[in-house]
Amino acid sequence: MCDDRTLREMEEYLLKDATELTRRRFGALVVGAGVIAALPASADALEVTESMVEVTTADGVAEACLVKPAGGRSPGILMWPDAYGLRAALKQMARRLAESGYTVLVPNPYYRSTRLPALPEPIDMKSPEVRKLWGPLRAPLTADAVTRDALAFLKYLDALPSVDSARQLGTFGYCMGGAMALRAAAAIPGRVGAAASFHGAGLVTDKPDSPHLLAPAMRAHCLIAIAESDDKAEPGAKDALRAAFAAASLPAEIEVYEGTLHGWCPPDTAVYNEAQAERAWSRLLALFSGALVPTGAA
Repeated sequence: MCDDRTLREMEEYLLKDATELTRRRFGALVVGAGVIAALPASADALEVTESMVEVTTADGVAEACLVKPAGGRSPGILMWPDAYGLRAALKQMARRLAESGYTVLVPNPYYRSTRLPALPEPIDMKSPEVRKLWGPLRAPLTADAVTRDALAFLKYLDALPSVDSARQLGTFGYCMGGAMALRAAAAIPGRVGAAASFHGAGLVTDKPDSPHLLAPAMRAHCLIAIAESDDKAEPGAKDALRAAFAAASLPAEIEVYEGTLHGWCPPDTAVYNEAQAERAWSRLLALFSGALVPTGAA
């Protein structure tokens, strides 16, 4: 369940260790070509197409951004947004991944409550007005609701003509999306071959539906990239994750990224750390390259 305590914990994740961007830098990161400039270009980038689509779930209709190579078939990837939701920076990250040869779906996680934009941009989680909006958006995202969403999004991906159905699917997410990625991996273990979490929130809790307890239900190779600030706040989480994946005999790369604050990967956050974000991105590409093998070959 996503109770008041969970919402308070998520707010603490979003607010702790945050530094303010100057108005000039913030605008450069979130507006149009500024987001593109914040992410290094790949020399061998594929031509891609981007569109907004609608996915029917058990609970309604979710808007989503779909980015795919202009030709051919490629492995399908479900990308979960952080608490700020689907926005320009996340679309740019999806384009970058698609340029490496993947069909990427990024849903609006708050579709039960609102259509896009879910939060006004530029997003400032320190703003009382934004936090007042965010709580009700996050509340419906219970563990069961996320699992239902994961099933719908993964099945939608699998049915796309651009997705190579002979290859396993991948999933990854940021902040609250990290836990969602693990739930997705457990939802269809026979199809999801790789799952990754970046500065994930709530991966290890004392509740019976804690994401780390889903390891026995997964068959995916996993990448867990932890912010140093999160590790300082919850030093035992990485050990619990390592123990859970080891007990399930699942390959898992679990690392604390030195010098990072919660939220360091998306380029429009106040705590963006380009060097470590690039290292994390390279590990994601390595994960997908190695784990998204033909179904049945894992």
